[in-house]
Amino acid sequence: MALFGGLGNYKNFGLLVIRVGLGIMFIYHGYPELGGGPKMWAELGSSTKYVGIHFWPLVWGLLSAAVETFGGFLLIIGLAFRPVCLLMLINLLVAAAMHFGKGDGLEGAAHAIEDAIVFAGLLFVGPGRNSVDKK
Repeated sequence: MALFGGLGNYKNFGLLVIRVGLGIMFIYHGYPELGGGPKMWAELGSSTKYVGIHFWPLVWGLLSAAVETFGGFLLIIGLAFRPVCLLMLINLLVAAAMHFGKGDGLEGAAHAIEDAIVFAGLLFVGPGRNSVDKK
């Protein structure tokens, strides 16, 4: 469509919008988890049981909260972009498995699956020109 034909020239700006938007939302969700302390970390980390990991729930919860919080910041600036996308993807796959394991079905897991798909795609696309990692 001719109306939107010129938008292809702004791919890097589009990637910036995605990075900043996702980064802000993951900081928003991860920061309270990170500040929640050991009780919250253990509860969060117990989600790994749905993928067959039954040890160290406190450690996994702390790592999950840290990935969301600090990973969100790294997404915004575009630093260590692909490793962060991979960690976010893993985090979201565990979240989706947890929703399925609790019986929430696709309705409950949809948001985690959607974000996982975005991060899987971003692994291949990269951060774009407007990032610390620019090439």
